[in-house]
This record gives sequence, structure tokens and C-alpha cells, in this order.
Amino acid sequence: MAPPLTPAQVPVLFVGGLHRSGTTALARVLASAPGIRGLTGTGVPEDEGQHLQRALPTAAQHGGPGTFAFDPGSHLTEESALARPATARTVLAAWQPYWHLDNGERPSWGAGGLALLEKSPPNLLRTRLLQALFPSARFVLVLRHPAVVSLSTAAWRPQLAVGTLLRHWLLAHETAAADVPALRDCVVVRYEDLAAAPQERLGDLTRRLDVDTAVEPELFHDANPGWLEKWPGRVRTVGTDERRSIEARLAPFGYRLRPPYVVPPEWAPLHAR
Repeated sequence: MAPPLTPAQVPVLFVGGLHRSGTTALARVLASAPGIRGLTGTGVPEDEGQHLQRALPTAAQHGGPGTFAFDPGSHLTEESALARPATARTVLAAWQPYWHLDNGERPSWGAGGLALLEKSPPNLLRTRLLQALFPSARFVLVLRHPAVVSLSTAAWRPQLAVGTLLRHWLLAHETAAADVPALRDCVVVRYEDLAAAPQERLGDLTRRLDVDTAVEPELFHDANPGWLEKWPGRVRTVGTDERRSIEARLAPFGYRLRPPYVVPPEWAPLHAR
């Protein structure tokens, strides 16, 4: 068994994004790189670290997919009462067995090192807390078109209206965007950019993360077209004035509610390569 890790130095790569945003696909691709180790064999949904520990609330405790960001308590920062060394130790102890480290493996960032990946949707709204708990942490946040996220989430939770899901998307991402400047090391990527050129974009991503760059891009494919075919009929359930308001707020992220659905973003972190 590998010796216990210390939260102050452990190189955790946190992946976050709303449910149905492609976080699982991206986490699997990144974990295929020789310099990244993901949680495996956990027995919990999608091997998400949120389900392995009890120190931090899960998305379900805040309402679940499509609603958790509406709960103000889902946004956690370094000012939270949870920002304590005891929290970090508890969470890390719950995750460490599922990274399956050998005795000789000492995780570290950089060439020849080994980063430890954890993916959970609510990471999107707790980056600042996670950075306080794990000072060496790095972050990858994934965005996906709100139409696709809304429709695929509604397939899980049909009681949620499309307008509600669009508002949830906006609140979650605007909150996350406001937190990004406080992070020391964060990459924001769009699902659509990854799907358009997976080899190039994934190579850019792993280089920026300073890990070995060999990944398996075939694990990532574009599932958007099927959902967008259904969108024109569903978006009509949202009032005209609300659609205009939503579309104006989507502009920084480079998304529209009508064709062309994906355009160059205005938000600076999305221009970074």
C-alpha cells in the first residue's frame, strides 16, 4: 500500500462541469494519459469522487442535476466553514485507495510526474474551496451548449422545464466564471471545441497541464447534433423576451439559442489555448 498523501502537496486535477456536459468523457480521455491517474473501481456512479466521501456535500444534496446551482449553499469558497485541514484529510483519505498507487509512486506535477484526477459535476461551483483544501490543485472546467445540456438533463428529470434548465446553466456558469480569476491554475474548455478537433485540443490541454501528452482522442466524440435537431421545437416553450435575455447572457461563452449555435466566445479564458 502506498503511504498516505498530504493535502498540501498532492497534485489533484479537478474536472468540473454541469451534468451532461461531457465531464465523464473528458475525464476518461485525460486519465488515459500516462501522467494522469483517475479514480477507478469505486463502485459509485461514473467513478465520481463526490460519492466516495462525506465531508463535502454531493450535487444530490443540493437538488441534483438541473437544479443544484440554485441552492446558494452549492457555491463553496475559501471562506466556507469546510475550508479546514481536517476536511482535506478526510476527503483525500477517501479517494486515495481508488487511485491505486504503487509503493514507489510519488505523485507530482511536471514531466515524469503523476497527477491524480477527480471528476464531479459540483466541482464547477467549489473550485475556490478545493484550491484552499489542496493548494497544488489544478482545474479543468467543461462547458457544453445549454440546449444540449438542458435537453439531455430533461430526459433524466422530465419535471424540469426547459426555461428552468437554461436559467440553471447560466447561473452555474456565471458563478464559476466569477471564481476563475481567483484560481492559480485553471483551464476552461468547450465540449464543442474538443469535439471539432480532439487530437489538437487535447494535446493543447495536456501540455498546459504539464503532464505527459499521450491521450486516446477516440474516446471523445461529438454527440451534439442529435440533441440540437430536437431543440427548435423545445425552445419555443420559452417566452420570447426570456429567450432574448438568455441569449444575451450566453454571448460571453460563445453560445446561441439558434443557428449558428456555437460562435467565438467573448470570455477571455475561453480564448486561451
